[in-house]
Amino acid sequence: MYKIGELSRQTGLSNDTLRYYEKMALITPATRTEAGYRLYDESSLSRLKFIQQAKYVGFSLEGIKELLSMRLDKSHHSCGEVKQLTEDKLVEIDNKIEELLRIKQALQVMNDACCGGAVSAEHCSILQALETGEPVKREGHL
Repeated sequence: MYKIGELSRQTGLSNDTLRYYEKMALITPATRTEAGYRLYDESSLSRLKFIQQAKYVGFSLEGIKELLSMRLDKSHHSCGEVKQLTEDKLVEIDNKIEELLRIKQALQVMNDACCGGAVSAEHCSILQALETGEPVKREGHL
């Protein structure tokens, strides 16, 4: 059995994060001592490692809840359901990448058009582009 501090050291998660996960019903202590200390077992440690890995690959806490439910009740869920969650996450990530590339391109155009010198910010092409909503025009772009 692990007290919350020991579980924190084992996982690298803060005590506050562990309490938050408990509040979100992602984990539950195996028991509490008479003094009210939370005690966690090996299954809690395993569950937290699962949560950490799912977070690492981009799942939200809601998505992780769904995955945990499937993990706990494997006989009532198919591999296809788990795969669909993963495919949905991939689509979401592709959309974010597209958006980030669009933002990067717009910022790059503004950055490249700016002289960056000691000219007063009153004449800064980046600030002007942001104020007007018009893209910065420079040779070969927009």
